[in-house]
Amino acid sequence: MTASPHPIKHFLLVYDRAEGHQVAVEEFGTDSAAAVRRYQELEREHASNPRMDIVLVGSDSLDTVRVTHANYFVEGAATVEALESYLRSFSERFVY
Repeated sequence: MTASPHPIKHFLLVYDRAEGHQVAVEEFGTDSAAAVRRYQELEREHASNPRMDIVLVGSDSLDTVRVTHANYFVEGAATVEALESYLRSFSERFVY
């Protein structure tokens, strides 16, 4: 098996649904074990607070996460435009 030219990186998103804003974004690179440990820690920390979303995402880049999970980012209002741009970029990269 060959290594992917776009290794999966791990990002942890913390979002306050009641306030409608992002609380934190943590990057773990390719260290999935560290990402899962931190995810579990935050889930325990916020277990009694249903307004908090703790989301662990794997992606090639934070830019991609900003598009695929735009609702967790302040600039998420431009979701349609960002998604269209991402899809154009993605299709150009992976033309068969």
